[in-house]
Amino acid sequence: MAYTSFVFENNDGVATIRLNDPDHLNALTFQVYGDLEKIFAELAHDSSVKVVVLTGTGKGFCSGGRVDDIIGPLLKMKGDELYKFTRMTCNVVKNMRNLRKPIIAAVNGIAAGAGAMLMLASDLRLFSDKARAAFLFVKVGLSGADMGALYLLPRIVGLGKATELVYFGDTIDAQEAHRVGLANRVVPGETLMEEAYKWAARLKDGPLYALGVTKELLEYEANVNLETALEMEAAAQARCMETPDFIEGYNAFIEKRPLRFNRS
Repeated sequence: MAYTSFVFENNDGVATIRLNDPDHLNALTFQVYGDLEKIFAELAHDSSVKVVVLTGTGKGFCSGGRVDDIIGPLLKMKGDELYKFTRMTCNVVKNMRNLRKPIIAAVNGIAAGAGAMLMLASDLRLFSDKARAAFLFVKVGLSGADMGALYLLPRIVGLGKATELVYFGDTIDAQEAHRVGLANRVVPGETLMEEAYKWAARLKDGPLYALGVTKELLEYEANVNLETALEMEAAAQARCMETPDFIEGYNAFIEKRPLRFNRS
């Protein structure tokens, strides 16, 4: 994979996507959106990547769409052109959520607008103590319904808090993000990447097929009734019971030794 709009590295199965425009707090351009859409689709077929860490260079995670590169041109577009753009931005989130591999957002600084959505579309969110988040679409005259915000955010922080965040567009700090459940954990900024890679290593050493099934069903079960959810879980768990990882889990327990899950 060759991308110029961000840094991509694969270190023994842990891939890092690092947004890399620190002078603009890693604001997104049309190219970055397009490249993110592609890379998350491609990662679904890349067996060398087991876990993804998403972060930013410098003081910002991602400050949203870059004003001169995106907002200005959008003001000149109409109808179909605008929809083509918004559909592409939504495809980034779709491809992240459809990727049956864990994605960890290491939020090193401000995550605003579309940047907040990249964080939200990740599976786990690790915040630096200096990180902040803002769903500020209303502050530029847009609805809070952007890139899946009204689907994902209420599921994580609840409908009441989600409504407050998208209605006002206020910026919240890392401690508030953790209090409302948006951040899984807050750590000192200097240890953020170390902690993110610790999580990534734990996930990489876990039962990767089963983790993929878990992510898939976390997505699906929110939108079905209990009976359907139980049927989905019964079928999925039966499949997992046929995998080498299930046998390994049993053998390691009986033999009182560390787990050695299949890495293929």
